[in-house]
Amino acid sequence: MADYISWLRSKVGQDKILTVAVVAFLQNEEGQVLLQKRVDSELWDIPGGCLELGESLEEALYREVLEETGTDNFEIIKQIGTYNWGEFVYPNGDKVQPTDICYACKIPKKAVDLTYQDEETKALAWVNLETFDLPLFNPKMQRAIDDYIEWSHL
Repeated sequence: MADYISWLRSKVGQDKILTVAVVAFLQNEEGQVLLQKRVDSELWDIPGGCLELGESLEEALYREVLEETGTDNFEIIKQIGTYNWGEFVYPNGDKVQPTDICYACKIPKKAVDLTYQDEETKALAWVNLETFDLPLFNPKMQRAIDDYIEWSHL
């Protein structure tokens, strides 16, 4: 079913729902990771999103990265963590209890057009995760970022 979350929202409104999402830490050859500035909040996030019915985790990851960055020219290296963030409220008032499954990925820097925009993405930026100072859409994502940094130094 395409757009499962919209269908589910049509049934429950803004009440809290469980979501399963995939997140791509897209690292280029210079060690920078791609962040997405979201249209709905003007805050920064790691590209990713919710699974649709019938999708594998990897299929969802490729679809979501393509939707939010304009490219699917990347390689999944490893699943690095699963996180349940407790309750989260989107800027439109939708309540969720999200579970994010995070992946380390490699992507050529030239594969990304930093001027790409769509209904979800206002801007893209390459950052050093150890020194970036941009406001996060979900501040709890810092835990996954810290885990990614630790994994990348192994």
